[in-house]
Amino acid sequence: MNMAFFTATNTPLYSNSWTPNSAGAYAGTCIFLIILAIIFRATFTAKAYLDAQAVKSALKRRYVVVEGAAAEEKIASDANSMTGILTTNGVAENVRIVEAPVHNAQPWRFSVDLPRAAVMTCAAGVGYLLMLAVMTYNVGYFLSVLAGTFLGELAFGRFYHDGVMTM
Repeated sequence: MNMAFFTATNTPLYSNSWTPNSAGAYAGTCIFLIILAIIFRATFTAKAYLDAQAVKSALKRRYVVVEGAAAEEKIASDANSMTGILTTNGVAENVRIVEAPVHNAQPWRFSVDLPRAAVMTCAAGVGYLLMLAVMTYNVGYFLSVLAGTFLGELAFGRFYHDGVMTM
């Protein structure tokens, strides 16, 4: 294994069976690495999008409270509530519809946390594959990863800033 950068076009990538044997195969491998780096950047944007959707969903979540006069006074002071009439079996009741406040840490939800974990697992796997490509010390592979990172940021960077989705 080389411990310095080199420019050979027959460097194996991930296994000995993936060894480019021509300039075209080497170019194809470099294009694969560019696309893989773009996908790596896109996974972070996908995670930010899922997080933004989860917060939007949490903001829209409402609860119905049916209580006596004491609870009505307490809820009436809440700015995130509105009054309404709930009918069940033809009986009208005074109710208050309350929007749940959104805190920094939301409760664990299968529909939110499972996709988030899956996206981050894919991002980790793609990141490790890119790291292994760079660790071959092949200049073409290294520059391909950098080019893919640049193109991925160019395409997806405007949607994701410091963990916040901006669409």
